[in-house]
Amino acid sequence: MDVIHIKRLEIFANHGVIPEENTLGQKFIISADLYKDLRAAGKTDNLKETIHYGRAAVLIKQISEKSVFQLIEKLAEEIADALLKNFPLEKVRVIIEKPWAPVRLPLDTVAVEIERGWHTAYLAIGSNIGDREQFLKNAVKKLDNRSDSYVTKVSGFIETEPYGNVQQDKFLNGCLELRTLLSPSELLKRANEIEQEEGRVRTLHWGPRTLDIDILLYDNETVYTDDLKIPHIDMHNRMFVLGPLCEIAPYVIHPVLGKSIIRLKEKLEEKR
Repeated sequence: MDVIHIKRLEIFANHGVIPEENTLGQKFIISADLYKDLRAAGKTDNLKETIHYGRAAVLIKQISEKSVFQLIEKLAEEIADALLKNFPLEKVRVIIEKPWAPVRLPLDTVAVEIERGWHTAYLAIGSNIGDREQFLKNAVKKLDNRSDSYVTKVSGFIETEPYGNVQQDKFLNGCLELRTLLSPSELLKRANEIEQEEGRVRTLHWGPRTLDIDILLYDNETVYTDDLKIPHIDMHNRMFVLGPLCEIAPYVIHPVLGKSIIRLKEKLEEKR
């Protein structure tokens, strides 16, 4: 991807663990790489098609001077977050150098470097208690109503038989595409919070629920922890997932199975 470099912007600010650093201040040197497709800007010579690097530099300066942080890691996170939310970027890399770091050793500088960006996730939503459609719509709204995430596509909702061996009412299911700055674990936490806000009670595995939100895919990543499995470990066996997902992302590739969603759906239909 194309990139705009802001290199070694010098700022005097008050960040550090030692109290004197917070009161007396010191010099920080900040660099930022802004990732964006610049082809349209190059073809049209139109400022609207690129990033105004002057405004980006001013934003970096404002964030650095308005607050006091103990850690330059926190400052780097705040700068990256602000750049991604205020400019149409895909990702940013932020480097913060602290040349006057009080370590009492001969060195040029200490520095922190982070990279943050927008990610594409696909989520499944389902409900089989109460006003099922309203619970699903609430989930979409709450996932979309944040500065760090927005919903880009929503499938139609389909009624399906319960999955598993628990006797219960039919489900209403759907899928959505989400653009997010959240990490997989942060997205899982947010999904669980929304479930609880909508009255979800976890008493029985595969049991009735007001709202169920599952992370199916997250970019092309694989995650395997005690709390989270991405890609969703059983999505290729669930027509109530593959059907709606195929509606909004038929040619997205499953990163483990190496097949498109539409092909996984066709293979599952062949087994029936």
